[in-house]
Amino acid sequence: MANIAHLEKIENKIYLIRELKVMLDYDLAELYEVSTKRLNEQVKRNIKRFPDDFMFQLAKYEKDYLVANCDHLEKLKYSYRMPYVFTEQGVAMLSSVLKSEKAIEINVLIMRAFVKIRKMVYSYKDLADKIRKMEMKYDGKIVDIYKILDRFGREEGKKIEIGFKP
Repeated sequence: MANIAHLEKIENKIYLIRELKVMLDYDLAELYEVSTKRLNEQVKRNIKRFPDDFMFQLAKYEKDYLVANCDHLEKLKYSYRMPYVFTEQGVAMLSSVLKSEKAIEINVLIMRAFVKIRKMVYSYKDLADKIRKMEMKYDGKIVDIYKILDRFGREEGKKIEIGFKP
């Protein structure tokens, strides 16, 4: 049960930035129960493990957008530094840099959260495809129904009364 609550907490900390699902260094540090400074120190010591597609620094407008839309990031509002974000691969790489038991446990949960989100995205795409096919199939018929109803409404200047008459 605790893992489910943790998983939901993690899912709420995965953001879509630059069309990538990422997690902030601030949120990761909180989950790993280390300071953001300590997390970033470990990353800098092992920078070769974190190419641009694993980790990047936010631009000011991206940081401002996140702070404005995520209440728990209020502390970042006055921070002079721009946060780093980690893609799924970057988070996986963090497990080789942070070697505590807590880091291993949290990394497993984070990977599960990314997988769950990926599955949801695919199911929404399937649903969107089905809706698009239905629209293509039935849109013309719906327009015809509206035309017929409109014609009845204007027939000889009479208003059509709708409903039960005793």
